[in-house]
Amino acid sequence: MSEPISVVLITKNAATQLEKCLQSCAFADEIVVVDSGSSDRTLAIASAYKAKVIHQDWLGFGPQKQFAVAQARHDWVLCLDADEWLSPELIHEIKTLMQKPTGHAWRFARSNKFMGRFLKHGEGYPDYSLRLFHRQHAGWSDDLVHEYVIADGEIGTLKGDLMHESGEDIARYLEKQNRYTTLQAEALFQRGKKAGIGKLVFSPLLRFIKFYLVRQGFRDGLPGLVHISIGCFNSYIKYAKLIELYRLAANRH
Repeated sequence: MSEPISVVLITKNAATQLEKCLQSCAFADEIVVVDSGSSDRTLAIASAYKAKVIHQDWLGFGPQKQFAVAQARHDWVLCLDADEWLSPELIHEIKTLMQKPTGHAWRFARSNKFMGRFLKHGEGYPDYSLRLFHRQHAGWSDDLVHEYVIADGEIGTLKGDLMHESGEDIARYLEKQNRYTTLQAEALFQRGKKAGIGKLVFSPLLRFIKFYLVRQGFRDGLPGLVHISIGCFNSYIKYAKLIELYRLAANRH
């Protein structure tokens, strides 16, 4: 007899992506959708797939996802974003694993679609994500952005891919990255971290060498080049914003 599993999602105005995600989760014993105020068809789509829908005002990514995990009926949870869906290979692996789990936390590669292409190299892949876990042994960090799952034991790896298909154009992608770099800079500031010219110059450079050359992002063609270029710019702008926060704080004093 398989262990029951709850699929857990957080949403806001995800109608254009949610259905593909939920279709890939049809094998789950329960689907929980925690929504933070959608004004499109998100809630109707979730209800059509018999999901348990709960409203929760936005808490930040980590706290919101941990709240969602707590609403699940089962201890085994699979946490997805609305713009993600499970590959057939990954579905098969999860169903097989749940017949006799051999651990408490599992990760798998995430294949990110960018400029019309699923990236298979560089920074966009394998992008391992720990998303399947027993909630008595793992849970989400309380980071407001770039949250991650903390597990108390060994982490297993499944071979199938989690497909990430945001549907964003470059302009929307940059808008999101702008928000993320602001949150990252604020988090660094709160922790007392500082940056100077060295961080501004060498962080983007090292990122480019690591992901575009060593991990062969160049094999993803033009999308791979644009993806790492934005990533390098994010490194630069994150530290520029951190420097600005310290200058603003100094001026207030």
